[in-house]
Amino acid sequence: MSPEAAGGAMIGSYMKTLLLLLWPLAALAADAPAIRIELVTGGHPHEISFYAVFEGNRDFKINVNPHPSAFRSDMRKSTDVLVLYDMADMDGETERRHLREFLEAGKGMVVLHHAVIDNQHWPWWYEEVIGGRYLLAPKGNQRASTYQHDVPMTVRPTGKHPITEGLGGFSIVDEVYNFMWRSPKTRVLLEADQPEGEKAVAWIGPWEKSRVVVIQLGHGQEAHENASYRKLVRNAIVWAAGK
Repeated sequence: MSPEAAGGAMIGSYMKTLLLLLWPLAALAADAPAIRIELVTGGHPHEISFYAVFEGNRDFKINVNPHPSAFRSDMRKSTDVLVLYDMADMDGETERRHLREFLEAGKGMVVLHHAVIDNQHWPWWYEEVIGGRYLLAPKGNQRASTYQHDVPMTVRPTGKHPITEGLGGFSIVDEVYNFMWRSPKTRVLLEADQPEGEKAVAWIGPWEKSRVVVIQLGHGQEAHENASYRKLVRNAIVWAAGK
């Protein structure tokens, strides 16, 4: 056998061994079902860069469905995680019932940025489910909430949790909200050092029948292209799906 042939045989043997070692992992990945996501937009303009947040997640199967059509049918059999990036009130009884049934069935939900403003007139939503409310107008002794664009900040996890795993502290330029109401029953995951905005920028909602995550970050392109923000959103979706 020539040296060239011997070298080729050695490489072929090595590749065969490598493929045998990797095949179980590849088969496992192929057999793992994708996380079925209903991505709800509408009611607020947003940059096209938002959709790049989900790039590279081959285990995500995403259906983009603007508000309110997403809630006009039963989502329990077709969706694992509801991701909201809308800003609208849900007033119809049918739509409200479908959302309640989805969450009561143990399905997960991730509420991103301006979606925290949803359902201003539905206490069940902001008190029991997401545990937060951006006030468009004063209520009682509480002033209306405010926002500010393009604010640089440093964000840090408050402790260990699968949603913040691998993040550590990171810098981001984003829109901040201030003077929000937040339930004491929430579990804060991330805090920002920006005095002009809320300290808590990500938390777990008080809803106990399924996994609900609220991430206040995510306004524009600078946030959407931030690798840590993308990882945060991915972790939140995976956790909300119960993975």
